[in-house]
Amino acid sequence: MEKKKRYVLLLICLLTYIVAKADGIKITIVNGIDNPVVKKQIESSVTKILNEINAACSEKRALDFAKMEVNERVQQSMAMLWENSPFMCTDEEIIEHCLTTDSGYQIRNIPLMMKPTGEREFGEDEYQEAVISFDKDGNVEKFYLSISMNLYKAIIPSNIGITDLHRRQVILDYIERLRTAYNQKDIHFIEDVFRQGFISITSKVEIYKKDGLDSTKILYNKQTIEQYLQNLRRVFERNNYLKVVFDEIEVVRYPLNPNYCGVTLKIEWVSNLYHDEGYLFQIWDFTDNNSPQIQVTTWQPEMTNGKPISKDDIFSLKDFDIW
Repeated sequence: MEKKKRYVLLLICLLTYIVAKADGIKITIVNGIDNPVVKKQIESSVTKILNEINAACSEKRALDFAKMEVNERVQQSMAMLWENSPFMCTDEEIIEHCLTTDSGYQIRNIPLMMKPTGEREFGEDEYQEAVISFDKDGNVEKFYLSISMNLYKAIIPSNIGITDLHRRQVILDYIERLRTAYNQKDIHFIEDVFRQGFISITSKVEIYKKDGLDSTKILYNKQTIEQYLQNLRRVFERNNYLKVVFDEIEVVRYPLNPNYCGVTLKIEWVSNLYHDEGYLFQIWDFTDNNSPQIQVTTWQPEMTNGKPISKDDIFSLKDFDIW
């Protein structure tokens, strides 16, 4: 009798688990939005997206965008990510705050496990987080791989003015779009961005004699945008999946002209065939708030002759004439 009861209990537990999984992922927004209709729309949209992602990953098929109800731009972005590495959400319940942006709302910290296809690059799934942006009516506008929350807070600190908040949100959107582009192998987006005042710098240490003693100096060599893109295409072709990490982010306003901002990113690319690490620096011109321009983009490797580059040698606003 006791044995039969144990079987019944196990069967009930199994059925409960199956029903819970069939219900899919539950999304709850706890605060950040007052409109109940839009709140419900956002919760419904995220639920549809994540449940279809999980179904497609489990069934090893392409994404069915009709079930997600997202626009063509979001479809294209997600399809490019999916082609390089399918992914799924392993959490059964997500409880998140809703953030307000210039164009609408955002849900961040959505956990994903990337599952590279073909030859495995790392031997295990890779944890990433996604951010989904919505317009003011709750319709999905963007789906990107996000930066970590501590880096987010470094870009969007609390208690900043409306103008500065707008500019930092524009920079943040660009940074997350760039990170996603590397994972998508979207060479066209990277080319469009980097053609705006691009300077790629390689460096080496030269040893020379001074007063009878060995001294060193760093020699810099400028690389053309064509050379940089050619090398990047080669990396994309040889690697099924790249793990792209942004370790450090700094946004600084130019003190003599607050319409200019310097943005510094430390970026690391990792796969079993490729590893690179370095600093990307950009100068943003917000003279026209509605149409900001990237005036300068520089790239410097993190290591020079086996040694980390000095912080003083990383490009910043002080290295450029700004009007």
